[in-house]
Amino acid sequence: MSFSVDQINHLYNFRSHYLNRNGYRYHYLDEGEGEPVVMLHGNPSWSFMYRELVRSLGDSYRRVVPDHMGCGLSDKPSSQEYAYTLQQRVSDLEALLDQIGVDSNITLIMHDWGGAIGMTYAVRHPSRIGRLIVLNTAAFLLPPGKALHWSLSLCRNSRVAAFLILRLNAFARIAAYLGCRPPMPKEIRRAYWSPYDSWQNRIATLRFVQDIPLTSADPSYAPLQETQENLYRFQETPMLICWGEKDFIFDGDFLREWIRRFPKAQVHRFPEAGHYLLEELPQAIGILVRDFLARHP
Repeated sequence: MSFSVDQINHLYNFRSHYLNRNGYRYHYLDEGEGEPVVMLHGNPSWSFMYRELVRSLGDSYRRVVPDHMGCGLSDKPSSQEYAYTLQQRVSDLEALLDQIGVDSNITLIMHDWGGAIGMTYAVRHPSRIGRLIVLNTAAFLLPPGKALHWSLSLCRNSRVAAFLILRLNAFARIAAYLGCRPPMPKEIRRAYWSPYDSWQNRIATLRFVQDIPLTSADPSYAPLQETQENLYRFQETPMLICWGEKDFIFDGDFLREWIRRFPKAQVHRFPEAGHYLLEELPQAIGILVRDFLARHP
């Protein structure tokens, strides 16, 4: 049976919106009015991850939460029909925000791949950005001396791993198990991996990993390098960093790199939380985000 959002309506009861991107539907939430807060997920999650934060902010803010193409409720074109690259992701985000008139005083909330997507957008449109919120993510190349974690290296380079990701939904299932401390309840895990319900619908979970830029020959290396070189432009932009310290992918090296680049950031470490800290600590993160937004209007 194909995934339907009706199956999780009691968890994710928002009105869906769609933008046509070259014949494919790009899904997003657009809730409330006021200052825009744009929430960007990573791989292999989707807008479902932000459901409690969307509710927590109430109608005081306009909350825009896209599903990157190939993820969540967005269409899932083949890699022959759609370029699953950082550049394309940012172009999709630009098209969406331009279409719905979100072009000033934007707060970006970024997790996982959302950091690279969001900060590349920010570098291209610095005057549009008002605040930045960082959740276990990166917007720069691997820190000096840092190697790609062996698990991602395996997924990125192994044909066997690619087979398991496409045929068995391995990446989404394992991430849902290991990304939380303690593991998510079964119903929540299923909601995370259910949009990837066939091998054709799992292409994004593989292509995201394969798009991790390691050398100048990789398609997303140059765009991410340009973003990295321009992060300094946001040193005076209010920034909140919330970090789950049990994340073995986005570990302390990434957090230290954020702090090095943004010494004025407000930093909150959560020693017992993992990658999906919004699942483990939704109330605590919601309070911090609301307070941060209120203190930096």
